[in-house]
Amino acid sequence: MYNGMYVDMAAHILTPNFAEKYAKLVPAIGERIEMRTPAVADLEIRMRLMSRYPRVLQVLTMANLPLERYVEKSADAVELAKIGNDDFAEIVLRYPDKFMGAAAILPMNDVDAACKEAERAIKECGLQGIQLYTRINDVPVADPQFRPIFKLMDDFGLPIWIHPTLNPQLDNDNDLLTWEFEISSCMHKLVVSGIFKEFPDIKIIMHHAGAMIPFNTGRVQYTLNLYPLPFKGLSEDFKKFYVDTAIYGNTTGLMDSYAFFGADRMLFGTDAPLGPKWGMIEGTIESIDRMDIPEDEKRMIYKQNALDMFNMVL
Repeated sequence: MYNGMYVDMAAHILTPNFAEKYAKLVPAIGERIEMRTPAVADLEIRMRLMSRYPRVLQVLTMANLPLERYVEKSADAVELAKIGNDDFAEIVLRYPDKFMGAAAILPMNDVDAACKEAERAIKECGLQGIQLYTRINDVPVADPQFRPIFKLMDDFGLPIWIHPTLNPQLDNDNDLLTWEFEISSCMHKLVVSGIFKEFPDIKIIMHHAGAMIPFNTGRVQYTLNLYPLPFKGLSEDFKKFYVDTAIYGNTTGLMDSYAFFGADRMLFGTDAPLGPKWGMIEGTIESIDRMDIPEDEKRMIYKQNALDMFNMVL
């Protein structure tokens, strides 16, 4: 039985200064579930919850309030991003026994400004990567206009977390299945765009264990051969994504993901403190413990893959 540390690569937060200033600028976000979930927006409540899990270190990502969707002026989005990333740096420094790092939030309604802020957040704030969304103001993130941010992160050798977001063309189902489609569609668009041909070693982390892709392995391999594509071997490129384990305790789904991506591409992630039981920390650990795989591969998922990604020792 595993008795080491866990690195949670799918932990969401709204940092105090960022949340306060964001709400003042855009009052409507006060109705979002992220703002109304105490453990997301209240750091003290979060710390009390985390005290239950002393062996869990979180790598923080900002909760699902994309600046490009809610903030009209790019200058305001840039300023909010700086506040959020400075918050991240301060929190990680203050609580090293709780937080191992964070992914920068970016003002993606201005790609040049986003690249500058990513560089600042990594070099000056010491953050471990960036978070993007499956679409930027309804434009898929695979679109060529966003390529500079992918190149920058490839140059840094640090990961890009990609979180699902609203697709206005789909029916509203409280993100039950629309997000899974968004994740899967985003993976397809990135692969077909040649992202792994252009950047063979780029680190892209997809949410929810890769969503629909592992379940549809046969369709992925077959369908990509039905129409002309600019690159060969694209079906294998799907296996180059990293995926987290945030599927609310579904061991069967994790085994599908394991069969497709392999243990070396899976990262422990819980969605904490969103979802049932404040992010299913216990439930996610139990679901991985139930996986019929070698213990050393469970250790890879729980901790080692994340440490290798950041070239860190724990």
